Amino acid sequence: MKRALGTCLVVVALALGPMPGCGGGGGGGGVGTPSPSPAPSPSPTPPSTNPCPTNLVAGEPASAARASRRAAKRAGVFGDTGWTWLDGVWAHRAARERALALGLAVEPPEVARALDVDAGDIAVLQDGGDLILPVNALDLRGRGLRFSPGAGGGYDVAAIDATFRGTLGTRVTLEDDDSSRAAIPFPFGFYGSSHTAAFVNSDGNITFGEGDSASTPRNVTRLLQGPPRVATFLADLDPSAGGQVYLNAAADAFTVTFCGVRGFDSDLTATLQTTLLPDGTIEMAFDTSVSLTGAIVGLSPGRTTRFSPVDLTATPLSVTEGALAERFAGSPELDLVAVSRRFLASHPDAFDQLVIWTDTRVVTDAFAFETTVRNDIQGLGLQTFDESAAYGASGRLSSLVLMDRLPKYPDDPQQKFLGENSTVSVIGQETGHRWLVFFRIRDRDGSASAALLGRDEAHWGFFVDSDASVMEGNDIEDLGNGSFRTVGAVSRFSLLDQYAMGLAGESEVPPFFYVEGPTGTSPPVDGPDDAPRIGVTFRGTRRDVALADIVAAMGARRPSADQAPKSWRQAFVYVVGAGRQADPAQVAKLDRIRGAWEGFYREATDGRGQVETRLR
Repeated sequence: MKRALGTCLVVVALALGPMPGCGGGGGGGGVGTPSPSPAPSPSPTPPSTNPCPTNLVAGEPASAARASRRAAKRAGVFGDTGWTWLDGVWAHRAARERALALGLAVEPPEVARALDVDAGDIAVLQDGGDLILPVNALDLRGRGLRFSPGAGGGYDVAAIDATFRGTLGTRVTLEDDDSSRAAIPFPFGFYGSSHTAAFVNSDGNITFGEGDSASTPRNVTRLLQGPPRVATFLADLDPSAGGQVYLNAAADAFTVTFCGVRGFDSDLTATLQTTLLPDGTIEMAFDTSVSLTGAIVGLSPGRTTRFSPVDLTATPLSVTEGALAERFAGSPELDLVAVSRRFLASHPDAFDQLVIWTDTRVVTDAFAFETTVRNDIQGLGLQTFDESAAYGASGRLSSLVLMDRLPKYPDDPQQKFLGENSTVSVIGQETGHRWLVFFRIRDRDGSASAALLGRDEAHWGFFVDSDASVMEGNDIEDLGNGSFRTVGAVSRFSLLDQYAMGLAGESEVPPFFYVEGPTGTSPPVDGPDDAPRIGVTFRGTRRDVALADIVAAMGARRPSADQAPKSWRQAFVYVVGAGRQADPAQVAKLDRIRGAWEGFYREATDGRGQVETRLR
């Protein structure tokens, strides 16, 4: 988890059984008890009738500002701050329900577990169909869905035909990652609240109370923790690149239609329609032409941790409370809960963090990412919570890092290959996300400011003198007279980082600065979200910051450095795909990375901390 969630992280039941109060909906991904005699799932209808223009253009020429923003988005280095414990539990639970619906075993096959070995200090786990999740193909093309308010504040879901409503209405101009507010002509009831306005968001969804224009991953955490949402096709869509969005706000129906809208940086498209009705019913229709494959479809009351993964083709189904949705994925993914539980079945819960690698690609919207499952530290900007039991732990495990496919990393762990990053600095950033970076500062007017933060508000901003932190920012040289130059990047944990990690006391953290209102960046820099880069010059106003400014906004770190542990224990885990054997050369490569990482961590923390990666 990379940022504080909007509600207390308390869930009564998670990975291993039905959520209290969730009913209905058997079938792949469904939860609860299916109806005694479910109606058969309808076959896809003939090509649906939709009123979308047939001469959709490829989008208008991008302005300089829009082109710059899109280029920066394409160049994002990690995208590692969206996946939380909620995503992991959702994926695991959906996979179990899908297996049960198909009559398959939900526990790892004995033949796979028998092949799990410790190759020196690398734990090798053999996928038996339980670790690497198969593609969950989009099967809603040419289908329609009706969500009707049901008992207990939840919704009943039924299949309908996919014929679109014929009146498109007025075109809504949306950029990439954009939102537009519109009045609803009637009070619309949604999860017990009444709304007379809605936000049409470019990413294929409608929200209430606030828009959603974030560039963070379109994942389960965003569905659950964001505003109340009707997610017809929650995916990274870009109406500015092609396609059109329409709104028809009539007295008897509020209808939003996405006509051939492209995915971001893609030629694939989505054509779909959402209608809100005065009685609280929601209708969705999916054209047969939808070519995008990854999306979340469903409903969420927002700010919740209660959810039901469902199979939307296994209708009718009912969910009495919480969010309900199906998550479609066009590529394999890793079940982090299953990996953690499998590892801890044969190893003690004596590790703070699992660093997981695979022999095949399982991450598509990031380079690598970290998931925090337990936090008992105050003063970091994270809530205190403990969901580690869902991951099979009983006391110590607090974090998992998914590094993805091992072959994409160089043989030399110190070689730069991702901007200014090497393999060990990438591990440093993902490990560091256990504590970093969520600091606000007390601003000049006394309010809490995010002036230090850059990408996803979970990394140091480009114009922060971070002392070349692996958590981004740069080592910035003050040239005088309002001129600055970046001279170092991603090489260490700064003393401020080490304070958050419990390695340095308050008195050891020196003042630092950030540059306000930067101009004239050369080479050009899009903004504070940019990846670190050495050799950039710019002008601006220096703003000095003391640790006291952070403590005033966040509170002091508890436990303090004199009470916090200085040794961090990790296990390196290598997941091998079903039917394959671990390549000895790749295992040896991973062991070299492991050894180099221990040395890097020791130097990057100025000898204050050590990371222990031995299994036994």
